[in-house]
Formats: sequence, structure tokens, C-alpha cells
Amino acid sequence: MMHTADLLKVFADHRGDAIVISGRGGRHWITLSDTALDIPLGDPAMGGHAGFGLGLALAQPEKRVVLFDSEGDILMSLGQLPTIAEQAPPNFYHFVLDNEVYATTGGQPVPNAKQVDYAAMARASGYPRAMGFTELDDFARSLPGILAAPGPVFVALKVFPEVENTPIGQRVRWRKRSADKVVSDLRAALGVV
Repeated sequence: MMHTADLLKVFADHRGDAIVISGRGGRHWITLSDTALDIPLGDPAMGGHAGFGLGLALAQPEKRVVLFDSEGDILMSLGQLPTIAEQAPPNFYHFVLDNEVYATTGGQPVPNAKQVDYAAMARASGYPRAMGFTELDDFARSLPGILAAPGPVFVALKVFPEVENTPIGQRVRWRKRSADKVVSDLRAALGVV
């Protein structure tokens, strides 16, 4: 497995003038990069990054578009894979950082995480090139060839989980009033007994 920050540093040496979308999987990119060609997309609805990347690649055919996605996003919107393959943008490079957990919501395990082969899913969806890496050295050696090949290209990368939040069920509630108290306050304000 790799550390996300390490693989992004390797990528930085080869990015050239590519537009880089740092989706949920590439949030570290924001701190590693300082270019006007970066789009720190952040957290739209889970599953939305691939569609955004596809649209940008189609709208900017002369530019290489690189998306750092997450396996959670892929699972939330599997229909994106055959859609991207059908549109076949030759300038689209889809990197998926697979940490086997939903890190942004507290580290809940992704179902069947150790068995899912995302590169195989991409190939089965019609991506002409799809591969996976678990070791940084292998990825670093292969990256120049990956970026030189026409897209769409799908690259699954096994990374260590870096959980960002306390699991939802263990978080301190932000509301001070219970739902019953909200309803009773509303009824009192409306004069309904």
C-alpha cells in the first residue's frame, strides 16, 4: 500500500500542464500544488467527481485532465464508468485512491473492500486501459507511460486509510435540542397544544 501524499508527489513530477481535479481521493493535492490548473473540487455529492471530470475532459479536448477519485465515489456512481468509456475522451486520466474505507465519514469499511478489483470493473465497463498498483515504486516506474497513453485511462491505487472524521454514530450532536423538543417548541410558538 502507498501513502496518498507520496504518490501525489510522484505524480507532480509528471503532471506537465494537465488540469488536475482533486476530488475526495486527492484532497492532499491542494497542499502539494500551486498552479492555476488545479481544481480543488472538494466534496460535492459523493459519486459526482467522475462526471465532472468527464465533462471537463470533453469541454477541454486539447488539455490532459487528471482526476484523483476515491473508491467510495466510484461505488456511489458505477454508471459513470461505462459512460466515460463510451464517450472515450482521449485526454482523461482517472486515478482512484482505494483506502478500503469511507474516510470522510469516519472510516466505515467499504463493503467487500479486499476483494473488489476496480481496474477490472473499469475494463469490464469499456475503458481501453485500466491497471492497478499497490507499491509506490511500481507506480512511479509506470506513470510516464500511463500519462503518455491516450485516454481514457483508469488507474486503481491501494493507499493507506487516513480517516478524517469521527464515525457519524460517535460524533457529538451539534443540535442542542432533541427532535421532540423542536416539535414541542414549534407547537408552543404556533399556539397548538
